[in-house]
Amino acid sequence: MRISLLILGLFFYGGLMAQETATTASYSLEDAVNFAVLNSNTIRNARVDILDAEQNVRERLSTGLPQFNASLDFTHYLKVPVLPLPEAFANGDPNAPTSIAFQRKNNFTGGLSLSSMLFDGSFFVGLRAAKASRSYFNLQLEDAQRQIRSQVTQSYFPVLLLSTNVQILDRNIANLESLLRETEAQYEAGFVEQLDVDRLQLSLRNLRANRADVEQQRENALRALKFTLNYPEDQELAVADDLDQLEIGVEEAALTADIPYQQRSELRVLDEALVLQDLNVDLQRAAYLPRLDATAAAQYQYQGDNLSDGFWAPTVLVGVSAFIPIYDFGGRSARLQRARLAKEKVVNQRDDLRRSIALEVLNARGTFNTARERLNDNRENLDLAQRIYDVTQIKYKEGVGSSIETVQAEQQLYEAQANYLNALYDTLVAKENLYLALGR
Repeated sequence: MRISLLILGLFFYGGLMAQETATTASYSLEDAVNFAVLNSNTIRNARVDILDAEQNVRERLSTGLPQFNASLDFTHYLKVPVLPLPEAFANGDPNAPTSIAFQRKNNFTGGLSLSSMLFDGSFFVGLRAAKASRSYFNLQLEDAQRQIRSQVTQSYFPVLLLSTNVQILDRNIANLESLLRETEAQYEAGFVEQLDVDRLQLSLRNLRANRADVEQQRENALRALKFTLNYPEDQELAVADDLDQLEIGVEEAALTADIPYQQRSELRVLDEALVLQDLNVDLQRAAYLPRLDATAAAQYQYQGDNLSDGFWAPTVLVGVSAFIPIYDFGGRSARLQRARLAKEKVVNQRDDLRRSIALEVLNARGTFNTARERLNDNRENLDLAQRIYDVTQIKYKEGVGSSIETVQAEQQLYEAQANYLNALYDTLVAKENLYLALGR
């Protein structure tokens, strides 16, 4: 009995876990953007670039600090090298040696060295450039986040639009099915013709076919949204926002104020790129300056035919070296000119970007105003089509209207619904594009 209860308990727990696993995640637009920012490989790479820039600063800084090194060297000569002696060295003695060795069989050297840069103009410029690159990659991260938000928005709104469209079609199908049942009952009672029933059946079939098409489009759009979010394809996902409840208004300043160029991360990226180009020019100028280094070293050397009767020889030294550039047949001058030309290109790119931003903002403002006006018109048209449809249905049920009027009013309502949804979608997209153009 206990075993049976345990098995039932396991099945019940397993069922709960399966139900919990199968739960569909429901994301609002902000939830989707946050998920994409956390899981986007583009964002991850941008963060890696920032970490790499931090390490670059450390690397550049280390080149200007004292460098400590140790060395160990052991050599055992299987045959010691010798040098020949001149004949005069023998002084007529036939037993005098003809060669001499200046090495012992065993040689061991251990030492410590210290080197430090005393002056190098390129070091200080390079260090400033490394720190500036850190700011540059931070701005690139901000720009990547802005692009991710734009991509998510462009993928999220179609799913929301199509999901809302499916809901409206479901309501229309339910209403039409109810009307068809009433019409079939009237036909059986002899109050309407078979033609009236056929018209409604045809409309119902068309509506169901339209719903199937929209549902397939919604599934395609949902897969595209998952791809944009880097969301697992095998997990369920749903959009949580209500299309009619989304805020479509914007403050007046967004439509009339001066264009806030500096809010656009792309422009700030180019501004930082100009800083880097200036540092590149300074780096090429620093190539004309001398470089001064200091060194110090100490070592002990052991020599002996065995490891017990040799001798130790200490060595300690200090030194200063200077590298003074004099003339390289125009190489440094060419590199300096190329750095200035590279900066000029960035200046031109920045000018083009400012003009592009101005055009984008003006177009986004005009598009939003037009979309908002069209939305207001389509909202009024939808209210009017709904009233016409309601009145036509009442007249048809009371026997003073025709099925043709009902079908026409129905088609006008469906068209008005579609136009309103499209206008609402266009307004939301126009608002998002406006804010993106303003650098928000």
